[in-house]
Amino acid sequence: MLRRDFLKASAALAAAGFPASPLLAAANAPGQLKFLGAPQAFDYAWLKGQARQLAAQPYKLPENHIPDEVKALDWDQYQAIGYRDDHALWSKDQLRFQVKFFHLGLFFKSPVQIYELKNGQAQELAYDPAMFNYGKSGLKAEHMPKDLGFAGFRVNFHTDLQRDITAFLGASYFRAVGAEWQYGLSARGLAIDCGMDRPEEFPMFTHFWLERPAKDSGKLVVYALLDSPSVSGAYRFEIQPSATMVMDVDVALYPRKTIERMGIAPLTSMFQYGENDRRAGASDDWRPEIHDSDGLSMQRGNGEWVWRPLVNPEHLRFNAYQDENPRGFGLLQRDRNFDHYQDDGVFYDRRPSLWVEPKAGWGKGAVQLVEIPTVDETFDNIVAFWNPADKPQAGQERLFAYRLHWGAKMPFASPLAQVVATRTGMGGVIGQKRAYYSRRFAIDFAGGDLALLGKDAKVQPVISASRGKVEISSARPLDAIHGYRAMFDLKPADDSVEPIDVRVYLAADGQPLSETWLYQWTPPAPAKRTY
Repeated sequence: MLRRDFLKASAALAAAGFPASPLLAAANAPGQLKFLGAPQAFDYAWLKGQARQLAAQPYKLPENHIPDEVKALDWDQYQAIGYRDDHALWSKDQLRFQVKFFHLGLFFKSPVQIYELKNGQAQELAYDPAMFNYGKSGLKAEHMPKDLGFAGFRVNFHTDLQRDITAFLGASYFRAVGAEWQYGLSARGLAIDCGMDRPEEFPMFTHFWLERPAKDSGKLVVYALLDSPSVSGAYRFEIQPSATMVMDVDVALYPRKTIERMGIAPLTSMFQYGENDRRAGASDDWRPEIHDSDGLSMQRGNGEWVWRPLVNPEHLRFNAYQDENPRGFGLLQRDRNFDHYQDDGVFYDRRPSLWVEPKAGWGKGAVQLVEIPTVDETFDNIVAFWNPADKPQAGQERLFAYRLHWGAKMPFASPLAQVVATRTGMGGVIGQKRAYYSRRFAIDFAGGDLALLGKDAKVQPVISASRGKVEISSARPLDAIHGYRAMFDLKPADDSVEPIDVRVYLAADGQPLSETWLYQWTPPAPAKRTY
């Protein structure tokens, strides 16, 4: 369940159902792209028909003809391969978008077929060694086969033709940026059996269609075909760059069999440690916090806003938050203070948040969260997705539509106070001898109407726990954030090391003042409960 293993796993998934066309033999001018075969009619209805037809056939693994020297590329060699700007798709057409392609190699060993779509006609783009600058990779352009293919693609916007706004690379993974120009967490087309007691299945985008935008258009449309042993699918992405990047996604899925756990709009991120959970790595790293996202935010179907801080557990942890017609969910990086990270290399304070906004009622199901132990920041260990209550069955068509928002500022937020920090530590009263083990929780809330409360306002933390005893609870003003800090101790009731679910929100005279803070705390083994 590591980021690199996710991408390695994608190499076992096939590009299927579309035979390769012979290369055109005609010579091209320098910088001119080559195409395969003749243009063919294309639209989204046709793509859904292809996905349905593909699902009716047994899944086939691909034949892999990548040269050994490409397979053997290490990280530095792969990074040395550059793309030539004059070979970017639409680079000579004065459009607002350009597209550049990723070379195969490293973890990306399954070729994808990429087409240009123009006036309803699609034509496949041909791999050409002249597209790439091989630098110190050790590869020679003259040794590359003419039908090698691509690993994926990235998109540039006319405001900055050197930095990507989005990239599709590896299995069904894709990433995007907002105004901060900083990559971070990823989205996926689909998740299958994530967090179960068997290997996860990684569907793969096998074909892409890039629709040529109108001259002054600020939107780019991309279509994709997805395939895996369990399901095939048709996807349509409408990409609109802005300070908060927006992607409208339409999905049509065609299962080959019953799928036990299907993850819709899956988000994948990394949390090694933070102010609430410093178990792994914190004692040996000079940086105070390391994470791409610090919490799961949800707006439930009944309107309730929930914040669930992320943790790096000792063992794989799975949570399901039941709901009906959720209004949205996302993995957010709320803490954007550089001083809290002190990383001037990868800038965790600039990492984008990602919010999923369903466009129509998704019915009953659950937002599910998988947290996987990690010892290194290069490993993705957090996955969140929507799991429908009705399990997909063979022969069905399942349709979903949603909007993705990428950036520092999300378009939706609770009108009530939000959690801005979660801290944990030893419980008890300072200066007094402790007679038993307990855990202290301190939760800072800011925003909403908290700054308007008078000194006589009676703000109380409303606390519940699935096990154990809540002690020494309080809520007091915290002028530094113009908010309030809720504090309490939780004393385990027994020797169990099963997780304890805790729920807290602020209220005054019975009126909620904040979103709901959810947490799952795992008590240490009795022998480790030192005090």
